[in-house]
Amino acid sequence: MRAVDTIRAKRDGDALSREAIEAFVTGVTDGSWPDYQASALLMAIVLKGMNPVETAWLTDAMARSGDRVDLSYIPGIKVGKHSTGGVGDKVSIILAPLAAACGVTVPKMSGRGLGHTGGTLDKLESIPGFRVALSLQEYVAQLTEIGCCLIGQTATIAPADKTLYALRDVTGTVESLPLIASSVMSKKLAEGSGALVLDVKCGRGAFMKRPAEARALARSMVSIGTASGVRTECFITRMDVPLGRAVGNALEITECLEVLRGHGPVDLIELVVRLGTRMVRLAEKAPTDEEATAMVRQALSSGAALAKFTAMVVRQGGDPRVVDDPSRLPSAALSHVMTAPRSGVVTAVDALLVGRAAVALGAGRDQKGDAVDLSAGLLLRKKPGEAVTAGEPVMELRYNDPVRLAAALPLVTQAMVIGDRPPADEPLVLGWVHDRGETMFVVSA
Repeated sequence: MRAVDTIRAKRDGDALSREAIEAFVTGVTDGSWPDYQASALLMAIVLKGMNPVETAWLTDAMARSGDRVDLSYIPGIKVGKHSTGGVGDKVSIILAPLAAACGVTVPKMSGRGLGHTGGTLDKLESIPGFRVALSLQEYVAQLTEIGCCLIGQTATIAPADKTLYALRDVTGTVESLPLIASSVMSKKLAEGSGALVLDVKCGRGAFMKRPAEARALARSMVSIGTASGVRTECFITRMDVPLGRAVGNALEITECLEVLRGHGPVDLIELVVRLGTRMVRLAEKAPTDEEATAMVRQALSSGAALAKFTAMVVRQGGDPRVVDDPSRLPSAALSHVMTAPRSGVVTAVDALLVGRAAVALGAGRDQKGDAVDLSAGLLLRKKPGEAVTAGEPVMELRYNDPVRLAAALPLVTQAMVIGDRPPADEPLVLGWVHDRGETMFVVSA
């Protein structure tokens, strides 16, 4: 089937055959489908969608486009983790060594920034010398010895997804349930996990804006994982406000170190503990959630998680001195402090506008292949519910190019809203989808 016929079929809303999907994935992998045709089909999928069968076929084809890691000889249940992407979401960087400190083996292949959301790999690369491009042999050896490893996709793991991921970032084709589900699950099925904890973000700063969309994506990924023999659970978490207070690569690494020392923002710690608890339970390292939570909190307070993080940094070539001295991370030459125009209470901080501002400052990519300014980003001095007085600092922007500051300022000015009354107290975790159904969902679809 010719590429143009497949594009036309999806443009017209037809369901694609398995053969057409296989040909597309093969073409992306071997280069016989040029970027412009792959991008055209991606846009058609965004506009016309895919049914569950098409999505399952796409996931399977992408997972089979390269190697699948066999970790069966490592004792215990290997538990992976993935987030669909949010603003200030640095959870994986904390969670992998934290779970490893609790005895869980955590295979984790991560991605780069996508649209207005940050990428785990970009954040890790702000650590001088840190290598994310490990071979499969290095990846397996590190998992065996340390219990955690955070790397990018190797050339042989779901190579079709690696190509499509980069194209989606710069062609406006990120916000699509089947494309997100197949991208996430193809990597997870290939990386060697026996169980999987997912975090689907929902809200202004997420790709899934509404609870109904987030639930549909969660169900899709849980279904794909379960059918493939990987026990899969998914939390739906709020992403209307940036997670934590730091947005930007090096700035977020500094915040990760704060949490690993037992400090840091309450919302970030809450989510890390919630996801870590389920990882410990799925690995069968604790018989109850209460005992698993106690293990997770102990690993944070005792320094065991920080020690695992340090071991991972050393093993992947990074400078371990940043653990005790975050000033060794890249630092922007310039900063701009935004102050409160009036006294009151912060009622909103729009995660989407903050994410777009971070990209404008240089912390993300506008085009495929763009370099990222690892030092650029924002620090939220105030978050919703906190009182402010007129003239008090509410946000700090870090940057190296004054032209970029000019592009970011209108965004952050709109992002923070100050009112007279505190906003309603809204839960961070909206729901939990698993192979036995759905629970804890607190927001109407």
